[in-house]
Amino acid sequence: MSAQRHNSFQRIRDNGAFDVIVIGGGINGLGVYRELALQGLRVLLVERNDFCSGCSAAPSRMIHGGLRYLENGEFDLVRESLAERDALLRNAPHMVRPLPTTIPITSLFSGLFNAATSFLGGSGKPSNRGALPIKAGLTLYDLVTRKRRILPKHKFRSAKSTWRQWPNLTRKLLFSATYYDAWISHPERLGVELITDTEKLAPESVAVNYAELNPMDGAFSVTDREAGDQFPVTARAVVNASGAWLDEVIAQLSPQEVKPTPLVSGTKGSHLILHNPALLKALDGHMMYFENTDGRVCIVFPYLGKVLAGSTDIRVTAASRTRCEPEEMDYILASLRLIFPDVPVSEDEVVFSYSGIRPLPSSDHDFTGRISRGHFTHKIDGTVPQFCMVGGKWTTFRAFAQQTADEVLAELDEPRKRDTIDLPIGGGADYPAGDGAMARALMHEFSPSADRAEHLVQAYGARSRELMRFSVASEDDQALAADCPYTASEIRFLVQQEHVVHLSDIVLRRTDLAITGRLSLSLIDTIADLMAKDLDWNQDQMAAERATLLGELEKFHGVLLSEQEPNAKSRRMECV
Repeated sequence: MSAQRHNSFQRIRDNGAFDVIVIGGGINGLGVYRELALQGLRVLLVERNDFCSGCSAAPSRMIHGGLRYLENGEFDLVRESLAERDALLRNAPHMVRPLPTTIPITSLFSGLFNAATSFLGGSGKPSNRGALPIKAGLTLYDLVTRKRRILPKHKFRSAKSTWRQWPNLTRKLLFSATYYDAWISHPERLGVELITDTEKLAPESVAVNYAELNPMDGAFSVTDREAGDQFPVTARAVVNASGAWLDEVIAQLSPQEVKPTPLVSGTKGSHLILHNPALLKALDGHMMYFENTDGRVCIVFPYLGKVLAGSTDIRVTAASRTRCEPEEMDYILASLRLIFPDVPVSEDEVVFSYSGIRPLPSSDHDFTGRISRGHFTHKIDGTVPQFCMVGGKWTTFRAFAQQTADEVLAELDEPRKRDTIDLPIGGGADYPAGDGAMARALMHEFSPSADRAEHLVQAYGARSRELMRFSVASEDDQALAADCPYTASEIRFLVQQEHVVHLSDIVLRRTDLAITGRLSLSLIDTIADLMAKDLDWNQDQMAAERATLLGELEKFHGVLLSEQEPNAKSRRMECV
């Protein structure tokens, strides 16, 4: 056990009285944890697995206003999403960056009645979106952000002009339109930064992963799932931020006779990461936002030197960990051939796949794209009232957290002390403006190579100074392997500072080694050796961690590593 984890549980043991307990360490839970703690409340967050390891680890990695939500008539959601997008561009510039987005348009008038159909209660799939409804939607997009504009206005192009910039795009298009949204490089890391910020700003609050909350004699107990120890705790209110598992947690915490109507109706979304230099070049730095043959919106954009493509939208009846199935991979690859018919794409180029369940509000819509991506809370009265967070998406996590926190504060008759709309997140604090300014400052102060400085800034922002000071003191800033941007001291910094418990925490969430296809068995062994020093693993524990990680990579991410194949490869997974 790390010293950090030991200290967290010791604080719970010393004082188990909290104002609020938050269940769930996904992005919504982490957001409301920070929001409440910064109002002066003592807050405990309990996550059953690792932070941001569920649905929050499987987003499209877009930070966006939700252009297609206009079609559903969700104007308030679009307005909120655009405001939160711009806030993240300001508050987390090391992870959230502008993303030029281009829409290939193949018709003129089609789709004019999509929004009207939705207003009238239609639940079927929309028709193809033509130039006129897209122009109207992008004009509204620009109108909403006119007062605090950060990103450029949209632009329309003729087919000829479009092909000059993207010669590989489909010859079926009549026009194209480009607008700006944003993307996030390391969503799981941003979640962890919310915790590290809270530890500094509100040290009385505690967040623990690999732990579980259970009712106990009118109060609660927290179980350390690693050591088995139990700690009695009390709270004045509970926030249920368990996402797709919301209804299960309600049933667990509520009296047996209480059986509320299900609040969550999940859909499964899968994505692929491809190593395809030709496709990466064809994108020319833009995201392509387009329709598949079934009317669902698909995306493809450059991501950390690879290409991210998605996604599916499939109803699920129960919450569970999911993976991209063969038919989903076929669906996504086929969608790419629609817009880039002359750029070969193959399943052999998929270096990583991931899938998660979107915890959407319960709905009977036939077409899953019609289900709202909005959010609301549902209060369950009791001795300890429970506030359930229903719906939401990555972009609006702060706004949802603020809304939930305000309802909890009103219940507890506590005042709001500060707003977070302009509060920097993690390495976004003291992040200098201007391209390359942070990397140049790092090189001037610590003399790393240009590539090393760029890697640190992209992953940690202004926190890279803290990491470099740690590296200088440890005298072990050597790369883990050839062409690997991570170093030994960097891994040990993450283990000591970022609530790491398992090998998978480092490989899948604290670094981008897995998702960018950089893994090898020797690299995994090197990381495990480094972690063993700080977590006091013996050989049996190291072997178990290695086996668990390899099984997880193969089963849930399509990555099969062998002694003969030094790089991560994907293969078509058979159903189990």
